[in-house]
Amino acid sequence: MREPDLNGARYVCVYNQTRERFVATQAKVADSYFTRLVGLLGTGRSWPRPGRGLWIVPSHGVHTIGMAYALDLIFLDRNHVVVEVEENISPFRISKLSLKAHSVLELPAHTLFSTETRVGDQLEITRVHAYDPAS
Repeated sequence: MREPDLNGARYVCVYNQTRERFVATQAKVADSYFTRLVGLLGTGRSWPRPGRGLWIVPSHGVHTIGMAYALDLIFLDRNHVVVEVEENISPFRISKLSLKAHSVLELPAHTLFSTETRVGDQLEITRVHAYDPAS
């Protein structure tokens, strides 16, 4: 059963257990056809702030066509182990496809560097309630 959330959206907190660091404290979940299709389109240049993210489930890859900013990407398997990463993906690009991935976490550029997240790291993903009127 899905938890109700403020503003009708669901959010998660992503913690890197291997590095003992938070990767995202307010990552929106995109797990329906529509939310995966829209993704971060229309969010504008004010979106990429530390702690934000979009968790796309399921997904093997993403694109930044129509985006106004660069992204870092974390590809996760079903157990939330990092199987691939891509740093600083510019707008109007297509990411690599990872058949090992079950989901992709889109993050503000430089998040991978600041959290030292690497392939093989174990992430913990916990559902939280959050509301951001700027989203």
